[in-house]
Amino acid sequence: MIGRLHDTYRRLRLGTRLALGMGVLTLVVFAAVGTALSTYMRDYLERQLNDQMKLVQITQAKDAQAHGTVERRPYYGWYTAVYDVSGGSAVLRKPSDVPKDTVQLTAVAESLARAGATEMSHTTRIEDEGAYRLRACKIGSGVVLVTAAPLEDIEETMDQLVTVQVVAFALALLGLVVFGRAVLRRGLKPLSDMAHTARGITSHDFTDSAGLPVRADRGNGGPEVEELRTAFNTMLEHIDDSLAVRTEAEQRLRRFVADASHELRTPLMSVRGYADLFQYAAANEPEEREKHLARLRAEAARMGVLLDDLLLLARLDAAEVEAPLRLEDADLPELVRQAADAFRASHPEHPLSAAAGPGSVGLRLPLDVLRIRQVLDNLLTNAAVHTPAGTEVAVEVSVASGAAVVKVTDSGPGIPAADQEHVFDRFFRVDKARSRDRGGSGLGLAVARSLVRAHGGTIDLESHPGSTTFTMTIPRTKAPASERSGAHPSR
Repeated sequence: MIGRLHDTYRRLRLGTRLALGMGVLTLVVFAAVGTALSTYMRDYLERQLNDQMKLVQITQAKDAQAHGTVERRPYYGWYTAVYDVSGGSAVLRKPSDVPKDTVQLTAVAESLARAGATEMSHTTRIEDEGAYRLRACKIGSGVVLVTAAPLEDIEETMDQLVTVQVVAFALALLGLVVFGRAVLRRGLKPLSDMAHTARGITSHDFTDSAGLPVRADRGNGGPEVEELRTAFNTMLEHIDDSLAVRTEAEQRLRRFVADASHELRTPLMSVRGYADLFQYAAANEPEEREKHLARLRAEAARMGVLLDDLLLLARLDAAEVEAPLRLEDADLPELVRQAADAFRASHPEHPLSAAAGPGSVGLRLPLDVLRIRQVLDNLLTNAAVHTPAGTEVAVEVSVASGAAVVKVTDSGPGIPAADQEHVFDRFFRVDKARSRDRGGSGLGLAVARSLVRAHGGTIDLESHPGSTTFTMTIPRTKAPASERSGAHPSR
């Protein structure tokens, strides 16, 4: 039974449970207040009755001393007796106005004599009469006056008081529960709105959209509910941001897979076509066979470079603790000089100037020589590929704020502002119409940025018509992997 009631209580709404709890607490308070009030009222009425009996006995004592007994009854229902007390026993003087049962009156007279007191009060029940208040006082040597006053009026008054209290408290309790439930329902309405919002979230389709179009509106639930609403909306914003990041990552992954498939499909189709031609040419002209073999090697090499770049990016992305680098104490200006010499040899149509800034002479820092050289080659090649012949290119190495800085600048047409934040994205090309043979696979800058980040550094772009500058910054001391992962800017 108790378990069933407990289960029923747990199924009640919060507002109802709070109203019931408040009602129970109020009932306890009302019971305590009613008990204290009734006790105080009874004590007050009994004190009044004692004072009244004391005044009556003053007059009765004079009457008993003059006539031996009390001849007049003070009030209806009151009794008066005069006892002669000796040796611990009391003898009633007659005539006396006493009830049929005088045992209680005699007992209080004897108790007074034994106690040696001058007055004594006692509440008892007299057979066939009811509850009485007895007061005994000594009015002479061996003479005791006993007065008995009925408590019927006090009992009726207390019954009426208890009845009034019960009715008043019941009405107050009922009103408190009813109106309290209404107030609680209004106060808890923001919580219901949040529950409605949460249900709206569960019914939202996140397949194509990561946005959460719902928020908990401001209510009148007080500071606590407002704090909960703020925390709830903050949580929704965090979830919204996380879902947006996830959706963006999924979209990037889809684009990456599609671009990678597209990039690999072209050389694969070329390899397949040249293989068919080679099969035909092998039975005919040796010169044709050699030409097709050369094209097969070129396409295979192109696929190899593309796969190497993809594999390197995957390794760099998966390096949560330590990037796949082989660090050694290297001379950065020397690496820049070597990259400049290689660029001059392979791109004679682009004049190149190399400069060493303040503090760069003999600059050494922990580097993966092959990877940093790959970054430099990518940046320089990017400047040559995307600018017309004759465009000047400059490379400068310097030291600033305790970090090594390498700037690669060209005086070409620049990169459109709308494309600048995407130039480091994988497979991104500024000129969509550029051929793949000339424009590359679109992985060079992505690889360069990942490698620089793996060294704890950054690579930035600043471009406007007539000037494009890539700035590579590498700290003199390699940053921990945990710090690098938290410091990567998103593009």
